[in-house]
Amino acid sequence: MRGNAVNHPKSDPSSVKHPGAQWRLMSAYERFEQLVVIALSLIIAAVILIALLQLCRSLLPLLITGALDPLDHGVFQSVFGSIFTVLIALEFKHSIIRPALRRNSVVQVRTVLLIALLALSRKFVILDTLTTPASTIAALGFATLVLGVVCWLLGKRDLSAQD
Repeated sequence: MRGNAVNHPKSDPSSVKHPGAQWRLMSAYERFEQLVVIALSLIIAAVILIALLQLCRSLLPLLITGALDPLDHGVFQSVFGSIFTVLIALEFKHSIIRPALRRNSVVQVRTVLLIALLALSRKFVILDTLTTPASTIAALGFATLVLGVVCWLLGKRDLSAQD
């Protein structure tokens, strides 16, 4: 904890030895919040599993037959677009699990921004530059730049807060 904050069992989960004791110390809303986080975590885990199975189902036949050509632009877009989808879902699940473990009480803004940057990176990978208007590509590039700058500013703020 920072500053002169007094360690209190409710504010410092590491001081609680038994998980049931931590549950008893929570308010009704905190318990509700925990249940929602667990439910969302299970739903996202199912989505991740389905996306991973779909990825394997589409890639395995290509690998077995030797038809997978990563130098083919369409194959590259499809494969890495699917991989990015799984990575984005994993990061999203991680951002939801953190509050459940009581490391942080709310989802961190920086994590949401990083997920958005991952999503934009995926968009650039799967983007068909021949059919996408230049204005759309420019807008996506500008959004990426802005998100990157905001992440950088938040990182600088976090570093200065630690001093």
